[in-house]
Amino acid sequence: MDRQGNTYTFLYASVLVVVVAALLAFVSQSLKPIQDKNVEVAKKIDILKSVKIESTSKDAVKKYDQYIGDNSFIIDYNGDKVDGDAFIVNMEKEVKKSFKDREYPVYISTINGEKKIIVQVRGKGLWGPIWGYISLDSDKKTIFGATFGHKGETPGLGAEIDKTAFQAPFTGKIIFDKDGKFTSIQVNKNVDTSKDPHAVDAISGGTITSKGVEAMLKDCLGGYKNFLKK
Repeated sequence: MDRQGNTYTFLYASVLVVVVAALLAFVSQSLKPIQDKNVEVAKKIDILKSVKIESTSKDAVKKYDQYIGDNSFIIDYNGDKVDGDAFIVNMEKEVKKSFKDREYPVYISTINGEKKIIVQVRGKGLWGPIWGYISLDSDKKTIFGATFGHKGETPGLGAEIDKTAFQAPFTGKIIFDKDGKFTSIQVNKNVDTSKDPHAVDAISGGTITSKGVEAMLKDCLGGYKNFLKK
């Protein structure tokens, strides 16, 4: 075959593409168990952080087993338990469903002898998905802790939702009013929220992401309200 001809060039390129694709597929499949494990550990770190337990990739699994273990389950919109593994519920898919069709994961932890209820939230920021975990005291209405993450919010602005300065003020806020009506948590700008039990400060310069957090909490916590009222 003429190595200078078009046929040879086409065949050579085709074989090269197939070989490279096969190698990439092999590497991807080989690394998948490691990638899945890293995702699992990162999720456990976030869940623990919502109840103010700091952990690392080295001790997250051990601490998760210590503080949560098998104390998790799935509920439906009515607040009733349904079959399944709470840890593998994909909230990215669930939030695309209607309230009544969703599965809601619940985790239970005991901190200093007091039960904490951990729920999962997911929504949209300015540039991409945002997510988090909210833990509630045993009264089922007062926030004990909160942690949030994002995929691509603006550094120094919306990306601040994953910082303690934004998350800490959620502690002590209340998601139901005195009459038992669900209020969620408002994220307000240029307003003194220190005396408002249902609001926290928005991020300066990160209004859209802040409102994304507000919408996420209203949407996802609203799905848990029947369970929390029971």
